[in-house]
Amino acid sequence: MLRLTLDMDDVLANTHEKLVSIILSDFETTLNEKDLNSKSLRELLHPKQLTKLNKIIDSPGFFADINVMDGAQETVYKLSKYYELFVATACMEFPTSFKDKFDWLKKFFPFIPWTNIVFCGYKSIIQSDYLLDDHVRNLVAFKGQGILFSAPHNLKETAYKRVSNWNEVSELFLPIK
Repeated sequence: MLRLTLDMDDVLANTHEKLVSIILSDFETTLNEKDLNSKSLRELLHPKQLTKLNKIIDSPGFFADINVMDGAQETVYKLSKYYELFVATACMEFPTSFKDKFDWLKKFFPFIPWTNIVFCGYKSIIQSDYLLDDHVRNLVAFKGQGILFSAPHNLKETAYKRVSNWNEVSELFLPIK
């Protein structure tokens, strides 16, 4: 059975959507939702705003109530019938996220066993046939086939096969019925 590893933030969980909501409600900005979805937040926000946002991200509870990406639950469940599934999330930068992320996965993806959840830094340690991730830095050192999940911070990237939603993931990985 082939092994498929899924990233969590901005692949399974719509983390960017939550960040945009926080910026629009809690930050002084002239940016609108369209602006905030057009590029990396690092490109759009002032360094002081990024510092404030990182403090928010690193606070307990931030990751507890993030929305699931549209179609992710159904597609991942179907994928679990054909692949050995893992979730690998690079959460070392925000250590307060561990419990929230684990509980979130247990709530929304209860069919993925705890033994198949990997909390890590760089994902170069992952041994899998495929890695579905929104960050190119995780795909660069990956030894299997990297698939880039579209997000505002990677829209200009052209070096990897890309999927833009879970419907496209389904088309790529599931058999035709």
